[in-house]
Order: sequence, then C-alpha cells, then structure tokens
Amino acid sequence: MELPDLVVPVREGATNEPLRYALRSWAANLPHRHVWIIGFRPWWAAGARHIPTHQGGKPRYANTTAAMRAACEHPEVSDPFIWCNDDFFVMRPQPAELPVWHRGPVRELEAHFGPRSNQYAAEMRRTRDFLVELGHDDPVSYDLHVPLPVEKTGMLLALDAAQGHDTHKRTVYGVLNGIGGTRMTDVKVQRRGPQFDPASPFLSTMPDAFANGAVGKFIRAAFPEPCPYEVRRR
Repeated sequence: MELPDLVVPVREGATNEPLRYALRSWAANLPHRHVWIIGFRPWWAAGARHIPTHQGGKPRYANTTAAMRAACEHPEVSDPFIWCNDDFFVMRPQPAELPVWHRGPVRELEAHFGPRSNQYAAEMRRTRDFLVELGHDDPVSYDLHVPLPVEKTGMLLALDAAQGHDTHKRTVYGVLNGIGGTRMTDVKVQRRGPQFDPASPFLSTMPDAFANGAVGKFIRAAFPEPCPYEVRRR
C-alpha cells in the first residue's frame, strides 16, 4: 500500500514555530509519502513540497477552503491524503492506515456551547441545519484537531454542495460521505497551565499556549531535533 501525502494549509507571513514542531512530529510518528504546504511556505520549510494559493482571508475560512480544493485538484497529491493543521502534533506512532475520529453528535456540541451566539457556534448550527435538510437527522461533528483522511472526489463534492459552511467542511465531508469513525474528545489546549494529557497521541494548541504554556514546552522537548523538511539558513 502506498503511503498517503500529508497536506497542511499555512497562512502568510509567519515564522510559524508550531509548524516546525508539527513537521517534526509527523516525520517521527505519522507514516506518509510527502508533505504538501498549501499557501505560504516559510523559508525554513523548503524540504516540503509547495502549492501557492491566493490568501484573501474573507469570508471566514476561505483560505483553508481554497487550500483544500487546491490539494484535491492537484494531480501529484495522493488520493487519499491526510489533512492536517499547522498546530497538529502527533505525539505517538500511528498506523500506516490512519483511523477516522469524530467528536460525537453536533447536538451535543450545541448543548455544550449553550445559548452563546459566537460566530463558531452559529456556523455550527447552520451546518447542522443544512445536513438535517439533506436527511442526516443526527449528524456527528468531525471538527477535531487531529489529522483527517480525505478522499478527493468526496471532498470536492462536499465543498460544492455546502458552500457557505466552510468553517465545518470536515463535518460536511464526513457526514455526506458516510466515513464513520470512532468518537474521541478534542485535544485542543487553550491555556498556559498544565491541564493536558501528556499520554495523548495527539495534541493541538492555541498560539499563546504553544509559545508560553506548559503544553508548548512539553511538545518542544519531545521533538528537539530538526526533521528532513527543515533547512538551515546559510
């Protein structure tokens, strides 16, 4: 079996130290063929393959949607591929055929958010309504901060069918394509304190938690050595 490629969208203009350590963690623990950076590639990440994209930034999540479409339409990117973010850290070795995970029913996430009307929660509710209208009465959420296997045709169909639901394109893809999976708790670490599971096979961070928190220190200590995707400035 040929190993899949890893695809990661990267925003413009950042040194992006989380990406450096994400790449190190993937090189160590996530079996793959190539890494593709979509969007902006920092100078030091020249060891990864690159697909440049225009990054306008509006509407919300337009950049990652453009990156997803670019990966699906590029003939040299594997099918399927593994979709990652630049703050996904793989802390333990994973199998060559990566499993699928989901977050449980969207209705339970809505209950967690309660009556709050922030943009993320509002978009989640609209996406749930959209999926219910299509006959998926109790859709599950794939909005996790862990790598996701993606088949190109299914993702392109989901993007075309669900324009306006860019925030939750992982969920739209997973539900419309019936990818199933195993439930897990999200691994995003929001704060600087030590409230995270050091035995977790995956971690993800907010920028401040990575730069100044216990979780960032833990991740940097786990992957101190450069990986093949990094180059040194001469």
